[in-house]
Amino acid sequence: MKSIWMETAKIPRRNPLAGNKRTEVVVIGAGMAGMLTAFYLQRHGVHVVVLEANRIGSGQSGYTTAKITSQHNLIYDKLVRTVGKETARLYGKANQLAVEEYGKLIEKYSISCHYEPMDAFLYTLENPQMLKREAETARSLGLPASFVQETKLPFSVTGAVQFTGQAQFNPLEFLRDISNGITVYERTKVIKVEGNQVITDRGAIKGDHVVFASHYPFVNFPGFYFTRMYQEKSYVLELEPVDFPDGMYLGVDKKAYSFRKYGDSLLIGYGSHRTGKAPSESPFKEMRQLGTHFFPQADEQRVWTAQDCMTLDSIPYIGTYSSLRPQWHVATGFGKWGMSSSMVAAKILSMQIIGKKTAFDHVFSPQRHHIKASAYRFAGQSMESVKGLVLAARPGAVRCPHLGCRMVWNKYDKQWECPCHGSGFEINGKISSGPAQQSIPFID
Repeated sequence: MKSIWMETAKIPRRNPLAGNKRTEVVVIGAGMAGMLTAFYLQRHGVHVVVLEANRIGSGQSGYTTAKITSQHNLIYDKLVRTVGKETARLYGKANQLAVEEYGKLIEKYSISCHYEPMDAFLYTLENPQMLKREAETARSLGLPASFVQETKLPFSVTGAVQFTGQAQFNPLEFLRDISNGITVYERTKVIKVEGNQVITDRGAIKGDHVVFASHYPFVNFPGFYFTRMYQEKSYVLELEPVDFPDGMYLGVDKKAYSFRKYGDSLLIGYGSHRTGKAPSESPFKEMRQLGTHFFPQADEQRVWTAQDCMTLDSIPYIGTYSSLRPQWHVATGFGKWGMSSSMVAAKILSMQIIGKKTAFDHVFSPQRHHIKASAYRFAGQSMESVKGLVLAARPGAVRCPHLGCRMVWNKYDKQWECPCHGSGFEINGKISSGPAQQSIPFID
């Protein structure tokens, strides 16, 4: 299932790696985080090579709804309670600066990517008290937030949090232009990393630094990211033509939808769940029913799915991969907010690699310990992994080649999914998403 971005943005192909090479920095993954990190490193005069198993932007960056925003659902009140006001303030500031940086880059380099400044809204049809609290907290942290009682949605709400100064764009058109002048080897699959040598199916590259920007880190030890993250799947439906008002919208109720327009199209998001735990009712069916009710003149154009890495404390892991590998760097766990988080990651990692610090390093450090914020999710992640391993021992179980958990068939996405760590496979067993590195040899 191709997204609207994949259908409308044509990125020139790059050649695969041909033999062994040497560079200063090897970036694994040519999505938004990887390409932006390479972009800023090159601006600092660093020689960079980017490796991509498929095509530029073919991973999760090509399936996002592409909202560039520091409004990350109901996060700021939660962060203040779990990690403290100062950490919450720096988290918000880093992401708001990231939003503004996109606008500066797009203007400076005349990037044609359907960039539109746009307010972002969290809305509810139920009790608005939590939104009032979120707006007050976000505003106290210096963010452009306010509580409003009305929106331009085609249905009534009881309240909403409005963030001004946000934006939306076509992410693959942006990547097309930002990748100009950067050395990228496509169709070059990384097999393993040994020290500072990245070994691929087409040769090896040595670098002083290695950046893992491949969505979910595939090296299990050290780092142990498989114990600290899980993945969530969500669904997107595109309708056209729809005369939808300005604004990016996200509902916070149990059954709520995401909306953003793109030209004459409307992108509806819905049905978020842990990968491998698909709901009984089809998310596509529910979105179609909503579309028929509110936009009867529109036709369905495309559907697709997105998958996001979720950390235990809701803050991405950006920084040194492990204290045992100081020359390895990682950007992962962006949740549903990959656009602003990718920019945050690029800024932090590019500065760290040239030997400088930012005010945000400790907030996103993979070596942080937020016990209060992480305990509940850690317990849940551990239980799912144990359950997946136990069920994998049953006769006939399809096992994930990552760590051996039992695979589950997602009838809506038509994929095999690992409920432990989120790897995905096509019906014939061919790998479609990590952290697994190998396909399933055969599925009867």
